[in-house]
Amino acid sequence: MTVKVDMKALLEAGAHFGHKTSRWHPKMAPYIHSRRNGAHIINLEKTCEGFEAALPKITEIAKSGKKILFVDTQKQSKELVKAAAESVNMPYVTERWVGGTLTNVETVNRQIKKLKDLERRMESGELANRYNKLEVQRFQEEIDLLNTRYGGIKEMAEQPAALIVLDAVQDKNAIKEAKTLNIPVIAICDTNVDPTGIDYVIPGNDNSVKALELYLSYFTEAIKSAKK
Repeated sequence: MTVKVDMKALLEAGAHFGHKTSRWHPKMAPYIHSRRNGAHIINLEKTCEGFEAALPKITEIAKSGKKILFVDTQKQSKELVKAAAESVNMPYVTERWVGGTLTNVETVNRQIKKLKDLERRMESGELANRYNKLEVQRFQEEIDLLNTRYGGIKEMAEQPAALIVLDAVQDKNAIKEAKTLNIPVIAICDTNVDPTGIDYVIPGNDNSVKALELYLSYFTEAIKSAKK
């Protein structure tokens, strides 16, 4: 099943609103329609083209059973991204991109192993039986911290087959690590983004919660269509 991208829905979600013209990146020029009130307007035809190129790739990866890592550490949308990724059983990073998440797998796996071990011991009651309340509380704080950093990827057994990034400026380090490992990157690119090195550029507003919610619906629908 082909996912239909609706230009009218993109327009209504404000996907066409770019940043102020003073903040633009010249390499986004091919994706800009015009200027209005000191801000750039994104060409939604290019947005549709970006989705139409990226969504079949997402479906192809999902069909193969491989994982796609969702990345978005913006405060206003991290819960949306977490919910979207979990709805299709995909890993995610929504709190902070920890340096080496992809390129320093040994260290990351060690931390995830520690997290799972602590969770197992907490759930079994072992920690409560062996330590006093203050010490147990400290263990719980450590579990919470590790979950903040690695909770979304703790079941990601192997390198992801692609990244979906919703803010290519804020999460540029994630993109950089993916490119080091030749992992394809699908990214929403606002007018202030340098799209160099991004395999699937989808020009669009990366601040509007309504727009981000719409993008996520397309991404998750593409994954679900693979299962159908």
